[in-house]
Amino acid sequence: MSYSFEMSNSEAGSGGVQSVDRAVTILEIIARTGLAGITEIAGELGVHKSTASRIVSTLEARGLVEQDHHRGRYRLGLSILRLAGATTARLDIVQEARPITKMLAEATGETINVAVLSDGAALYLDQASSTSSVQSHNWVGQRIPLHATSNGKVLLSGLSESGIRETLGTKLTRYTPHTVTSVPQLLTQVAEVAATGFSLVIDELEVGLTAVSAPVRNAHGDVIASISASGPSFRFTADKVASARDLLTQAAADISARLGWREH
Repeated sequence: MSYSFEMSNSEAGSGGVQSVDRAVTILEIIARTGLAGITEIAGELGVHKSTASRIVSTLEARGLVEQDHHRGRYRLGLSILRLAGATTARLDIVQEARPITKMLAEATGETINVAVLSDGAALYLDQASSTSSVQSHNWVGQRIPLHATSNGKVLLSGLSESGIRETLGTKLTRYTPHTVTSVPQLLTQVAEVAATGFSLVIDELEVGLTAVSAPVRNAHGDVIASISASGPSFRFTADKVASARDLLTQAAADISARLGWREH
């Protein structure tokens, strides 16, 4: 029998939250003890064994815990490693990028963002603010449309055409009169980003917002993140765009080198 944490409207209140809290507690118990049985887990949770067993079965179905069949107890599953690995990789990017993004913010006078691909969007991991009086919005923790941002187009440049189409779908939302909503046109732009190593977007997500981005690569050369300078369009003159582009591409190469990438 399989179980799911999907909740009906009646369960989405305190009961649903309680189930999630118990599931997390079970993971913490097993992490602390190494191996734990249903009786032990139920005792620590203060619930009936059937309740503990049901939640553990759900965690097992998702690979978050696995049973030691010789002892009949549970340990953390391999899916925990996958989740931890994803988090570690993102932390590595932020840690390696932060000293460079701070220097970039000072050098450009604009806001510097670091983003990664996440669930069909650009997830902004970190931001270094400039000292300019007019600054960009704080994007940290937000998911931003891929097709309407320079970071998004850089992240898309690491995918195949089929991967891009699958990630974006067929309908691209228009945010301003300048937003690219044609998939073929976007594919052309992304191919140019892949060829040139940078992306420039003006007024596509917000009128008055300009951003320049460059790709960050891992040891295998895969595009795993994007770094951008963004600010008011009135400040981004042609000369400033060129300067920011050069600084960003060098900074992205430096971060990539810290992550193990070597250009051949």
